[in-house]
Amino acid sequence: MYFILKPILFKFDPEKVHYFVTRNLKRVNRFPGGAALSRQIWDVQDKRLEREVFGLKFKNPVGLAAGFDKNGEMIAEMANLGFGFVEVGTVTPLPQPGNPKPRMYRLPTDSALINRMGFNNLGVDVLASRIAAYRKSAAAKKQGNIMIGGNIGKNKNTPNEDAVSDYIKCFDRLFDVVDYFVVNVSSPNTPGLRALQEKEPLMNILNTLQQRNNKNGISRPILLKIAPDLTNEQLDDIVDIVKQTNIAGIIATNTTISRDGLHSPQQLVNETGGLSGKPLTQRSTEVIRYLSDKSNRSFPIIGVGGIHSPEDAIEKLEAGASLIQLYTGFIYEGPGLIGRINKKILSV
Repeated sequence: MYFILKPILFKFDPEKVHYFVTRNLKRVNRFPGGAALSRQIWDVQDKRLEREVFGLKFKNPVGLAAGFDKNGEMIAEMANLGFGFVEVGTVTPLPQPGNPKPRMYRLPTDSALINRMGFNNLGVDVLASRIAAYRKSAAAKKQGNIMIGGNIGKNKNTPNEDAVSDYIKCFDRLFDVVDYFVVNVSSPNTPGLRALQEKEPLMNILNTLQQRNNKNGISRPILLKIAPDLTNEQLDDIVDIVKQTNIAGIIATNTTISRDGLHSPQQLVNETGGLSGKPLTQRSTEVIRYLSDKSNRSFPIIGVGGIHSPEDAIEKLEAGASLIQLYTGFIYEGPGLIGRINKKILSV
């Protein structure tokens, strides 16, 4: 069904299509029997798919990457499609509209996307309330407590020297409703954000959050999402930072600013923003393998970037990823990709 609709959907603006599809997916799930039918069609349920990573039990290792559900509107619907976990955000303390539109572009020739969304979101208070409401819902009980990650960032107008305060605000507000946190300092679409990947400011953010990471004896896993454009020397620093701050792990990788090897029309290639999809497949796997080997697999890695087939997923797991996430591959290949990956995992 998806491959019948896809050529039609791809004729329209990607951001408008995103909201059209999510609205209608919500309608289907609200219709009597719709949610159950969705689970029956898409959700592969098998105890052998369960994974315990950084102290959390995931029903399967295939998650939805941050960026798709910035405001926590689609958790139930994504669970019904078979995702084992959903990462919401990136969220900022205050609402912000993001960058001017248009700000997302398809590159079908390369099975890729370029986006410069700019952390458009409704703010951390809205997100926290929505996650809390989902936790109390009947859908959550049927879905067996799907793991929810909170991807946190800073507002565009917050200077880098004050960035830690934004991360603290998001961390404190989401602490009671998410299962794990992801610190996003690697998006190319907020001016100056990637400078926070340098060792000193990054250590400051992570150590500050770790100092606050205890509430009534409970702590949350904190992960760091990194760019694929880091050098090996910078990746060595990342391994050292994980050890020194004792964070739970790494998400590798975010979108890339590289445009190497693209075959799409030049006017598309020249659009600014982060590139995701198939052009990222090899590099994200290289980063996963490097971090895994360099650290002797001493911390978990969530692999994301260019997963468009079950084989891509297996490659990342074999490179050292404990879990994987989809975004662009989900858009290009449709919801059936989730089940195909889980079935492939069961067969190897």
